[in-house]
Amino acid sequence: MFPKLAAATAVAVAATTALAAAKCKTPDQCTGTTVPSQIRLAYAGDKGVAVSWNTGSKLTNPTVYFGKDKKLNRIAQSQVSTTYATSSTYNNHVVIDGLEADTTYYYKPNCGSETYTFTTSRRAGDDTPFSFAMIGDMGTFGPDGLGTTVGKGGANPLKPGDLTTIQSLSSFKDKYDFIWHGKSPRFGDIAYADSWLKEEKAGYITPLNTTDRGAVYDRILNEFYDEVEELSKTKPYMVGPGNHEANCDNGSDLSLCLPGQLNFTGYRHHWNMPSTPSGGVENFWYSFDHGMVHFVMLNTETDFPNAPDEPNGEGAENAGPFAPSGAQLAWLKKDLASVDRKKTPWVVAAGHRPWYVSTSACTECRAAFEPILLEHGVDLVLHGHKHFYERHAAVANGVAQEITANPTAPWYVVNGAAGHYDGLDVPTTPYVSTSREVIVAYGWNLFTVHNCTHLSTSFISSSNNTVLDTATLIKDRKCHGGKGEDGKGNH
Repeated sequence: MFPKLAAATAVAVAATTALAAAKCKTPDQCTGTTVPSQIRLAYAGDKGVAVSWNTGSKLTNPTVYFGKDKKLNRIAQSQVSTTYATSSTYNNHVVIDGLEADTTYYYKPNCGSETYTFTTSRRAGDDTPFSFAMIGDMGTFGPDGLGTTVGKGGANPLKPGDLTTIQSLSSFKDKYDFIWHGKSPRFGDIAYADSWLKEEKAGYITPLNTTDRGAVYDRILNEFYDEVEELSKTKPYMVGPGNHEANCDNGSDLSLCLPGQLNFTGYRHHWNMPSTPSGGVENFWYSFDHGMVHFVMLNTETDFPNAPDEPNGEGAENAGPFAPSGAQLAWLKKDLASVDRKKTPWVVAAGHRPWYVSTSACTECRAAFEPILLEHGVDLVLHGHKHFYERHAAVANGVAQEITANPTAPWYVVNGAAGHYDGLDVPTTPYVSTSREVIVAYGWNLFTVHNCTHLSTSFISSSNNTVLDTATLIKDRKCHGGKGEDGKGNH
């Protein structure tokens, strides 16, 4: 457990003030080791944004300059700058609070040379249509990950000229509000740095070296975060835990794994999800509102009965728990019970491991989560973990309901096809009875919330940006139009 990190993350809300305010702490002096990299954003409640970045040295006062124009006449600070064994960098987190909804701001971390923009979350109840991107199981691309060649044990290399999923998402960046990497927005299995041992044994990267104190693992992580910065510096990048965040090389040869590669260590330090404003725990489970939708991130790895990544689970990860027994499910029940369906008629949940899928399913996850999701009328459930795309019907206790016929059960979509070194999976045939479409190709989903009755998705091929599948969920309900509580964007 990381009590210091947990506490620091919980209080990472920094007050905003004028740049010239007398109480403003002096920002860290700029040196070669304080230059920001791996810049990333996340929503932080309905009026906040978390800005995170890495540096080569610890910062005393991580600082962000921001404003509605490039003058950047406001400032936010924190004291959250953390690292861990095997990491070559420090993770810095600042939460900017008290912002206006659906508003674009300019910002720059201290010692940065460029100014970027972010747009705050849409106010709950805003009925303007919007889209979000969903990816799962995306690793590093290039020489240390998925490329045009693979080593022994790898599969499905990219063809010359193929776009990567990051490149495909970049070309659509004006089409969506945020990315959910957590079934990965998004959800789980981030970077696949834990595959370093597998890739070395296969002769794909540096010859096998088990005495480098985690240098290759750290290198692959940093390469991934550098690659994804093209997206995360301007779009909120919401994540959830997957099994590869818990372990080293997916549980094999654990004697070679260092502490910094186990127990979600890198994941817990790197990200800053809105657990505090939503009553969740660290980056493991949380929720947030955005326009017509209440989004919920589940932790399918730990903190529920027979969780697969905990000691005595199906894996060898020995991770967690991260809260008292029963805390996650109690939080989920309370969170869903508090949703105002007039303001956010749609409820979308995500968790890494699927329980409706045409291969091995997480039965423990289904037992824990499905009754709660059914009780509270969740509309859509997103999963990853399996490295292909499978669109299901809406499902209640194994019984399918068609998504165009006002289903009372959640619609399930599995997509772990963003791409990484191991390649794609082949689902089991015959497909399960709830399956409606299966595609074995690298890709991601663009979801569009049209109004309170129609929510659609397109599965987009990463290689060439073509749409390979589309579907629309239709609900029979009355819409309560407006931009906010009073219909004018005001509370």
